[in-house]
Amino acid sequence: MKNALLTTNFQFPGQTKFYRGKVRDVYTIEDKFLVMIASDRISAFDVVLPRAIPYKGQVLNQIAGYFLDATAAIVPNWKLASPDPVVTIGRLCKPFAVEMIVRGYLSGSAWRTYKKGVREICGVEVPDGLREHHRLPRPIITPTTKAAEGHDEDISREDIISKGIVSESDYQKLEEYALALFEKGTEMAARQGLILVDTKYEFGKTDDQILLIDEIHTPDSSRYFMADEYQKRFEAGEAQKQLSKEFVREWLMENGFQGQAGQQVPEMTDDFVQKVSLRYIELFELVTGQKFVAADNSNLNKRIETAVAGFLKGHN
Repeated sequence: MKNALLTTNFQFPGQTKFYRGKVRDVYTIEDKFLVMIASDRISAFDVVLPRAIPYKGQVLNQIAGYFLDATAAIVPNWKLASPDPVVTIGRLCKPFAVEMIVRGYLSGSAWRTYKKGVREICGVEVPDGLREHHRLPRPIITPTTKAAEGHDEDISREDIISKGIVSESDYQKLEEYALALFEKGTEMAARQGLILVDTKYEFGKTDDQILLIDEIHTPDSSRYFMADEYQKRFEAGEAQKQLSKEFVREWLMENGFQGQAGQQVPEMTDDFVQKVSLRYIELFELVTGQKFVAADNSNLNKRIETAVAGFLKGHN
């Protein structure tokens, strides 16, 4: 297997904090910049799986950068530079403690909830008579709390505001931004023959300005269908070809794992890891319309350290 980046442990000049998320390692520099390194870790059901996926971090970072640049005129974002294929450096923000999940179709966890008979998801009413992957009458927002550890929790707009998690004025802006981003993402996906099914957005605030942060429209945060196959598969009741990591979740479920206590992650063979890597590369090319150019991963840590140091030296 090619080199893959499982963890990092850098000490950058001016470093004041370090945080390891499910997928990204985040370094705070002088309480001014965030250095976000997209590792090759993969998570599902809020559990980090034991093996890293070659080039996954590069795919995530470069797709996110592509869409952050493409949507900067719609919503200001945190990105300042991407000095390495797996690194984005941006402005430090105070993140809102919610994730804005926008759904255009009844898929994934929303479908699993719906088929249990629930008709109100995160305070949003969903009509009767829908099937899996049904297109919703209009995109809906089903927010979740953003957990530092463990599972994110579904929550309604009303609870977010009443509990003071986000002010009403800020939350209204988050909704407007999320729907505008989803509309732009839908248009960009359609040009590539794809359907943007659902996605999540995260926002932060700095100097009283709301910024889009983290990743956007990547396979870790979004689900895509092939547009030319969607209607035929839907009418036949067949599974959609999903360009997301849902296939990883499905593989885990087939092997008896859904992140519940006492369950053990099934063995990830070299063959399975390679298939996941190829799926991520496929999604990069389909989503962006660009050819994926694999970076030289022979000395990943040195490459990253040199690139970040170069940026910081130029921004002293």
